[in-house]
Amino acid sequence: MQKVTPALDQTRRGRTIRLAFLAAVVSLVAAFAAVGSTIPLFNIYRAENGFTNAGISMTVVAYSAATLVTLLVMGRLSNHLGRRPISIASLGLLVLGCLLLLNVRDIGVLIAGRLLMGLGAGLASSSLTSYIVDAAPARPAWLASVASSQTVMLGLAVGAIASGTLVQFGPWPRQLIYLVAAGLLLLSAALVAVSPETAPPSPGAWSSLRPKVRVPARVRHLLPVAVAVFLATWATGAFYQAFVPALVEDQLHTRSPLVIGLVFAAYMGPSALGAPLGGRFTSAAAQRLGVIIFLAGWIGVITAIATGTLVLFIAATVVAGASQGIAISAATRGLLYGSALADRAPIFSVIYLLCYSGAAVPALVSGRLSTTFSLPQIALGYGALALVATVFTVIAARNPHPDTSGNSRHGSHHDEPHRHPDLTRP
Repeated sequence: MQKVTPALDQTRRGRTIRLAFLAAVVSLVAAFAAVGSTIPLFNIYRAENGFTNAGISMTVVAYSAATLVTLLVMGRLSNHLGRRPISIASLGLLVLGCLLLLNVRDIGVLIAGRLLMGLGAGLASSSLTSYIVDAAPARPAWLASVASSQTVMLGLAVGAIASGTLVQFGPWPRQLIYLVAAGLLLLSAALVAVSPETAPPSPGAWSSLRPKVRVPARVRHLLPVAVAVFLATWATGAFYQAFVPALVEDQLHTRSPLVIGLVFAAYMGPSALGAPLGGRFTSAAAQRLGVIIFLAGWIGVITAIATGTLVLFIAATVVAGASQGIAISAATRGLLYGSALADRAPIFSVIYLLCYSGAAVPALVSGRLSTTFSLPQIALGYGALALVATVFTVIAARNPHPDTSGNSRHGSHHDEPHRHPDLTRP
């Protein structure tokens, strides 16, 4: 019995850790499904409430700005208070955002609701992604980086499709999706509440609120290319949020909320499928491959807009979405190389600071330009941004340096996919 008991304890621990991983993944999907649920409603708000493209763009900026501030101030809080309470708090803020959006009558309410969602998404981006990496199985080795970086995209896609379906075919088109999203968020919070903690509370919570951006020195040389990858891909995601609903209606001649949801999901959803493909290459090679295909997708998008071809637009969007998954997960994998438990929340805070900056700044600029330039012209601007990011990434992409401190479980200089460091262990 003495020999059996440790084995039983190990089995129980394995089950509880798997529960934590499942709860964190489900919660992150639910969190960003709530964020994505608003997008198919934008054309309804434009038609029934007179919202402009510039106003809709400002809601994207408000959401991204709130997320940025939250990441700067609270991005390390889960290291000190634990993953579970911060994750539950993030889900609660998103529930409040959904409830506020039940009665959108002016642009101020929409902006306020998106601000609350931004606060919740900011907390979720650091706490839930760190929770996923903490609890992820050791094999396959790419699972931690893919699940943490691509669950967000999957959630956005699920939210957009569900919203488009309920808006077009369900009762209460302006309210039902938010009620469903709130219910899923509450269920996710319950799952997290019964899951084990992976980051026990530690002193320093108040001092962690001082804005501090930190990336381990061993991967700091990877930041410039990561900035280019996150900027181009997340700027495109913001473009699909702010302008594609109007673009689909004005240029591609359909007002279907479901089509709008499918188009947005066609960009976000394939990202989760493309991400594991990048695990077959070194992080530098995967980033180069990803951005080259991403640029090809943008060329197809611009061609489809010019010719008014919806089928080509969706096909090119799928290509861009899958390729962004390759590039984003490879950039994340590089930055997480050899990370210890205490490194993960700060690293994810930096990653999402870059991502949401990439979404907010171009959206702010293009929102102001939307009163002067047409939507096809704005799309050309985003395509030019993708071109610049691709050229820079192809030239400058590098692999992580080996960890000479002895903390890494291996020291592969080339960051070979089959020898990726064990991200699930400190």
